[in-house]
Amino acid sequence: MSAKASISGGEHFHFYTVELLSEEPRSVFLELTPPPTYELSKDVYQGKTIESLTAEIPSEIMDRIAIDWIKRRKLQDAVGGPVGLEWGSPDCPYD
Repeated sequence: MSAKASISGGEHFHFYTVELLSEEPRSVFLELTPPPTYELSKDVYQGKTIESLTAEIPSEIMDRIAIDWIKRRKLQDAVGGPVGLEWGSPDCPYD
């Protein structure tokens, strides 16, 4: 049995995982309703099919998704922690 587990959501988007009772979620999904723009493409190059999906995500939605993802995965220390080691600061240990 599986269920959607919401990570972040709003009027026009839903960012979630699908959780199975027996395992840790391995993927995330993003629904945009309606997406501002999107493009599906399918090309054949040297005998191989290449499929692609490109969707426009408004900045304010991406900001909210990013913050909620960091909190969900407990990655605060990787992006500087609560104080002092923000990206771009001289104290930041990450390149």
